[in-house]
Amino acid sequence: MMTERQSRFHEGIRLYVITGANYHPGRTLADVMEQTLIGGADIIQLRDKTASQRELLEQARVLRELTKRYGVPLIINDYIDIALEVGADGVHLGQDDRSLAEARERLGQDAIIGISTHQLLHALTAQAGGADYIGVGPVYPTGTKPGKAAVTTNYVTEAAASVKIPFVAIGGITLDNVDTVLAAGATRVCAVSAVVGAPDPAAVCRSFKEWIAAADTARIAGRAFFAAEGSVIVSVNVNGKATRTAARSVLELVREHGLENRRMVVELDGEIVERAAWERTPIRDGAAVELVHFVGGG
Repeated sequence: MMTERQSRFHEGIRLYVITGANYHPGRTLADVMEQTLIGGADIIQLRDKTASQRELLEQARVLRELTKRYGVPLIINDYIDIALEVGADGVHLGQDDRSLAEARERLGQDAIIGISTHQLLHALTAQAGGADYIGVGPVYPTGTKPGKAAVTTNYVTEAAASVKIPFVAIGGITLDNVDTVLAAGATRVCAVSAVVGAPDPAAVCRSFKEWIAAADTARIAGRAFFAAEGSVIVSVNVNGKATRTAARSVLELVREHGLENRRMVVELDGEIVERAAWERTPIRDGAAVELVHFVGGG
């Protein structure tokens, strides 16, 4: 059962935006981050690995005033002292940062504490330790985590299946790939360069929110359809072979064949099904399905 803090995060957070001053030279932190809030960012994190603590404190004060005005939580990356000094809503910690237990002791029971995770063991450990949410990533290679191997959407799917607290997919997520991340099971996404490096951060935030809302709607519609249908076994033809399956959607059928995280195309009764629609597209009795996955780099 989720705590009250986790429930608030679960219900109110969909788009998580992290600062990245190096992506918007010539524009102030306040101006860029206000644009993200105008566009619908649900939470802001201050992260700057090159700034001094004094500079970070100044930035935190600016963002605290801004986020209060918009009624949005402010999270500080790493620095518990700065979070306390400016009255931030919480902190986000990496695997090599201070312990979750120390952060909770110093910040109190009302603080939001998030943990970066790169594998399921990290996620389950954070969950057991009382984290309010976790970051799942980097999903794709990203300049904010140089040298860190991408966890791919495989880990997103694992987290969606196994983690009970809210999670945010992060790392290299753009408007060109967010549909794939959402289709893998994410319900919240985090963006840095794709938002703060854009000429119009507000417009990009609105577009991200539209993608997330569409995925939420599709997920609800899919659940309603499957609740009405119940669990049935249907006969289908997969790649020319007759088979029986309990899969109720294209996504479930793809999972049955162990192909969910492959580069592939799905054709259902002669029509291509886009990956973003797999979860909401039902498999009906007598369907003809082609599962075409690509091998190698050619």
